[in-house]
Amino acid sequence: MSSGLEYHSALDSGSTTRGPADVALIGYQDQGNLGMGYLAAVLQRQGREVEMIDVRDGPEAIAARLLSRQPLVVGFSLIFQCFLPQFRRVATHLRSVGITSHYTIGGHFPSLCYDECLANFPEIDSVVRYEGEETLIDLVDRLSAGRDWRGAPGIVYMRDGEVVETEPRALVQDLDSLPFPYRPFEPETIGGFPTLPLLASRGCIRRCSFCSIHTFYRTAPGKVVRVRKPEKIVEEMLYLHRHHGVRVFLFQDDDFPLWGPAGRRWADELVGRMHDSGLADRTVWKISCRGEYVELDLFTKLRDSGLFLVYMGIESGDEEGLKVLNKEMTVEQNLQAVARLKQLGILVSYGFMLFDPSSTWESVRRNVGFLRQIVGDGCAAATFSRMLPYGGTPIRDRLRQEGRLRGDLTHPDYEFLDLRLNEYHRLLSQTVRPWIHRQGLSYELNYAWDEVESIKRLAPTAQGTENYRFWLRSLTAESNERLFRLVEESSLAFENGDESKLDAVAVREYCEEGRTRLLAMRNAFIKRNIDLLMDTISRDCASGPVMAPQIH
Repeated sequence: MSSGLEYHSALDSGSTTRGPADVALIGYQDQGNLGMGYLAAVLQRQGREVEMIDVRDGPEAIAARLLSRQPLVVGFSLIFQCFLPQFRRVATHLRSVGITSHYTIGGHFPSLCYDECLANFPEIDSVVRYEGEETLIDLVDRLSAGRDWRGAPGIVYMRDGEVVETEPRALVQDLDSLPFPYRPFEPETIGGFPTLPLLASRGCIRRCSFCSIHTFYRTAPGKVVRVRKPEKIVEEMLYLHRHHGVRVFLFQDDDFPLWGPAGRRWADELVGRMHDSGLADRTVWKISCRGEYVELDLFTKLRDSGLFLVYMGIESGDEEGLKVLNKEMTVEQNLQAVARLKQLGILVSYGFMLFDPSSTWESVRRNVGFLRQIVGDGCAAATFSRMLPYGGTPIRDRLRQEGRLRGDLTHPDYEFLDLRLNEYHRLLSQTVRPWIHRQGLSYELNYAWDEVESIKRLAPTAQGTENYRFWLRSLTAESNERLFRLVEESSLAFENGDESKLDAVAVREYCEEGRTRLLAMRNAFIKRNIDLLMDTISRDCASGPVMAPQIH
């Protein structure tokens, strides 16, 4: 078996002639899609022709792309059931124009709730459960040879109105046996620096009640968490750096594998190899992990090898909320983790559920108080959401047993114990949409932090960086405090029957004004340093023309 580095070199210099596609993989391509990329890579290693398509291209465009090629298999990559209607619209249109391929689907929701998926997606012929690399190869081989595909392990299908589940297939034991994922797209950029995702591990040892990840891995046969060798991770990073000019890496692990003595030894080897390869001096990277792993000595080493941002699924600043979500963490542990990251100069990013099934008026305000403690200084923009009971999660089962589960398959919901919170959440969510939803003020502020921190590390001679960071922190702190006061004051008023504190017009005007201020300062900073950034980026960009940072 060739190494991943050799394999991708062969891909990049491959033949320009193309035959009919064996497999078309359809899913979201935000920051790349490593799940689809790994599936494509193992199929290509078997000599199969693979198309990777963004589902947002739309039914007509996707059909036009596939009609003349008629793939043997069309595979849909679906994680959350809320996207099921969008995927089904594509499949329905493909069927209507005569694309008679075998349609299969994989991901967290189809794997864990295959009966619901098949019942609501009749265009699908089969569901590939759990990790799909070996199963998809088997399915394609059987269909290509005209053999009965229904005997393939690891799938589910309908027969005579009944759900048939074949023998489950084990998880991939050795992740380093997989080729590097196929990436047929240009890297996204931040500050002009190309950025791509990669994985160090698969699986998660925790059992958060709202998360389908642990049930996905624990239901399948095999070891729940598997970790790649640092040598292979650095080999992939070097390849992406040399061939695609990547300077910013996003580790998409569900939980970066730092737990226990074994995790510390693994991290030490990874850090050592990054320094030996020169990556520590030329690239930066981000991870997702739990707060309990944030120790000063360990994270000092990680920072010095390029770590500049840590995302933590904090989720709640209320002890009862943490118990309901089964986070197996305390409020104090999360506060300490944030404080240590700030001490080390590492950016903090987080997930937070202001509302969960245990929410009360008091817990909402305690959560706001917690957020003020961690980001009131403007180190990151405030964001929050509501916990949703996704398919395959323990909390959905619990809410159903309690008679509180509401909504439908694609829009799961629940009632709060205090029914007045239902209406408050609905109105608050509508009001703060310009603040905390994608493309809102908080989103733009956090992107600016990500960008300037990347520039600070990769172009340390950039002019005006500290002044821009000081101004950005001031605007972020101002925005956060205004949002915190809105939630505190409106929740107190609403609890007493007064809805007037939720002024959507005032919020929209403030957020528009804040985005205008941010854009002006950000563009001035980029314009001042554009020549330096272009020169810095071009030194390592061997894959094509240099893309300048965008000035809007």
